[in-house]
Amino acid sequence: MTADAPLFDRVLLTNDDGIEAPGLAVLEEIAAQIAREVWVCAPAHDQSGTSHALSLHAPLRLARFGERRFSVSGTPGDSVVMGLRHLLRDTPPDVVLSGVNRGQNLGRETVFSGTVGAAMTALLLGVPGIALSQAFTDRTNIPWDSARHLAPGVIRRIWGQGWHEAEACLNINFPPCRPEEAGPMVLTRQGHGVLGGAEVVTGRDPRNMDYHWLQLTRGAPEDGPESETLAIRSRRIAVTPLSFERTNIAVLEAMRKALG
Repeated sequence: MTADAPLFDRVLLTNDDGIEAPGLAVLEEIAAQIAREVWVCAPAHDQSGTSHALSLHAPLRLARFGERRFSVSGTPGDSVVMGLRHLLRDTPPDVVLSGVNRGQNLGRETVFSGTVGAAMTALLLGVPGIALSQAFTDRTNIPWDSARHLAPGVIRRIWGQGWHEAEACLNINFPPCRPEEAGPMVLTRQGHGVLGGAEVVTGRDPRNMDYHWLQLTRGAPEDGPESETLAIRSRRIAVTPLSFERTNIAVLEAMRKALG
């Protein structure tokens, strides 16, 4: 296979920022370089923070946005299920690519991420999943070119390394800089990330009714040398294998010892 030959026969794209998000357009450009056939099934509207959520108590509706391009009135997880079990039921894709998210997905924040949640849903359904996110320092000037130019090479490099046969998906974060300023790809651990917690902001609307807005808080905890947070700060491409297993082995063993 030559360096510019298609890596995949068919891919399914989704995201959590919505069908009209600029990051999804970037992902379509990326996919066109590595796949013969590209399908899109993404949420109709922004679904950031919905994690792995599935809509079990409401009907879902598909809308066609073009050839092999659809939106779903639901979550990123819904979009993946609709793509794999409805649109591509008889012709499954080789991989599900989720993103490119507007902003980094690092550390504990990945628990809430709809971008990562979509990749994990693909994993649950037996299809390899890769989440892609573009970090930024200025929200009015997202450096999309970093992911646009670097992602095809990264995906070619990491494909076929056995991770998708070990019940894992990949979380890839691109640094907030021009592609020529980015360091090489590095394999990383999840770490703590920058998510500190969540607060409630309360106000009153024009009808004198209370409203409440959830606001995430972020800090700068010290992550280890192998963490994705440190990699992004060093302008490197962070690739982290994630799985469903969340058992705290140290606590498990301590409790077993204490409780006999």
